[in-house]
Amino acid sequence: MRRLGSLAALLLLVAGVALGGCGGDGDGGGASTVERTRVEVVEGLGGKEGFNPAAIYDRLSRGVVTITSLFGKQTLKDILGGGGSAGQGSGFVIDGDGYIATNAHVVTDGTGDKVTKARELFVQFEDGNQVEGKIVGYDPNADVGVVKVDPKGLDLVPLSFAQTRNVKVGEPVAAIGSPFGEQGSLSIGVVSAKDRTIEALTDFSISDAIQTDAAINRGNSGGPLLDARGHVIGINSQIRSSGGGSVGVGFAVSGDTVRRSIQQIRADGKARYAYIGISSQRLYPQLARKLGVPVDQGAVVAEVVKDGPAAKAGIQGGSREVRFQATLVRTGGDVVTKLNGRRVTRENDFSELITGFHPGDRVVLELYRGGERRTATVTLGERPD
Repeated sequence: MRRLGSLAALLLLVAGVALGGCGGDGDGGGASTVERTRVEVVEGLGGKEGFNPAAIYDRLSRGVVTITSLFGKQTLKDILGGGGSAGQGSGFVIDGDGYIATNAHVVTDGTGDKVTKARELFVQFEDGNQVEGKIVGYDPNADVGVVKVDPKGLDLVPLSFAQTRNVKVGEPVAAIGSPFGEQGSLSIGVVSAKDRTIEALTDFSISDAIQTDAAINRGNSGGPLLDARGHVIGINSQIRSSGGGSVGVGFAVSGDTVRRSIQQIRADGKARYAYIGISSQRLYPQLARKLGVPVDQGAVVAEVVKDGPAAKAGIQGGSREVRFQATLVRTGGDVVTKLNGRRVTRENDFSELITGFHPGDRVVLELYRGGERRTATVTLGERPD
């Protein structure tokens, strides 16, 4: 877990647990049975009655699971005997084939290029069924993981995604998960903010995150954040807290980001991201006047990664730091105002726009250097671990 700051830290919500008695009894024989998967599709929540947390929980909590991940060289027998380590988080069913969405940090350990996946993984359903799961893949850049279980004999309730762009600040939300191992816990609140930026398991950031005041604690990681219709608008991922507990500032990876990641993981086992090799700061009118730039929106290029895609295209970073409005700003670098003709604004953050492309794509940047308008063509690379 990365140390983030002295005043407040973004905490990954997966909690260590001591396991006891989670093994099952095997059958000693008898007549054979045919196990069938029961899939229930839930639609029509949040109609004329508006936000109904009880109805959401009653219909959808069966689609939320508890995930226990075992790490290191220990086996399940070692863990049950009191040794080894384990982590616990949440997840939710996404289809009738046994695919489950969760956070990458629920099923992995470490950060950056040192991320390793769990050696064993178990999924517990609300009805008490607990089965072994397989990690299909994980995306540390979006903190998304995909798990697969054998659906035979299980009662599956898939959850569906909403379009994140339609989410509004102030609308009610419900979070279901297993905080501190307390399975099937419901908390409610509102969308506190959109377009937040949170840390990934890499040195990159996750943009377009949703902030909520619904109580989210360790163990909620990987569980769904649901709108009034019972649709998933995000995966609960982090909290901001000085003491480690919920203080009403939680963050969920947006549903749009999660869907994009899941599609790639299911197709290739991993997600690939475009990489331009720029560190930037947002330009706003007062800063533009300070820098003498003839535009008031864009991205101020602070640093350019040596030998990266932007550096090869001649993009220049800042040369010195100045203090402005209680913030350190690197000046002297290019100011990017458009990407393929699309304006770079607060709503269309530069890094977020880059994630919409693929490694190998060529993009045209419109930028200003010393007050002069220029264009540069960059061939995007693949984001490193």
